[in-house]
Amino acid sequence: MADMLVKLFQTPSSQETEKNLSDSGIRIKRALAPDRRKIIEFSKTCAEEDYSDEVTAAFANNPITCYVATKDKKPVGFACFEATAKNFFGPMAVLKEERKKGIGRALLLRSLQSMEEMGYAYAIIGWPSRTAIPFYEKCVQAEMIPEKSSGVYTRMVEIDE
Repeated sequence: MADMLVKLFQTPSSQETEKNLSDSGIRIKRALAPDRRKIIEFSKTCAEEDYSDEVTAAFANNPITCYVATKDKKPVGFACFEATAKNFFGPMAVLKEERKKGIGRALLLRSLQSMEEMGYAYAIIGWPSRTAIPFYEKCVQAEMIPEKSSGVYTRMVEIDE
């Protein structure tokens, strides 16, 4: 699977989406060290894949490169950036029962805004699932990078290219 490219200078603001979520009791926050264990544990179970390695890496950055969505003081979603590699967005996950409410959009936009503030003009969405591609295309006009290899992921133990 290939990566996607996002033009950060054309990315919309997350403010309106976050305001709508806030009105329904959902908050988007940059993760803090005291919540590290809680968010890592959440990342193991909130999606079909275990994202705890990437979340752990995001917590090693300063500042922490992970946002969390909360509802009733509990995590319902998260998004990381600069976890797998520099200038990479992901992973991101939202509880199945909380999807289609704008949480993923808010997490994505807030993360990409942070990346732009870091000085990047473009961001890479690393190895998105086939079902997530239309979401990224719609939210931030992300485009597939025409690449036949697994890119940075060829360095993973389980990939032999």
